[in-house]
Amino acid sequence: QVQLVESGGGLVQAGGSLRLSCAASGRTFSSYAMGWFRQAPGKEREFVAHISWSGGSTYYADSVKGRFTISRDNAKNTVYLQMNSLKPEDTAVYYCAAKIPGKGAYGSSWSYDYWGQGTQVTVSS
Repeated sequence: QVQLVESGGGLVQAGGSLRLSCAASGRTFSSYAMGWFRQAPGKEREFVAHISWSGGSTYYADSVKGRFTISRDNAKNTVYLQMNSLKPEDTAVYYCAAKIPGKGAYGSSWSYDYWGQGTQVTVSS
């Protein structure tokens, strides 16, 4: 199994940037595809980005395309979410998650097997 811990959240002004990190335990990190989700108060958990086990394929929600970049470093057992041009609408708790490649849809939270506890991102204007 995999244990995930997010970090890097905080308070930023609109237009600013943050980089979130998700550190994974275990020696089989590279066997999992990884995703980022977010949940704002009163809203449903929302897909943000996905990256394949090798890092060769990435997918993004339309709302973050061109602004966010997901990446991974399997040697460091870490996945990242670089967030640029942040908007107040990006305010949410951000979660990283791991899934078995080929099992379920990458955009569905139900497809992921392991979750971190989340990190708060607040964008002010």
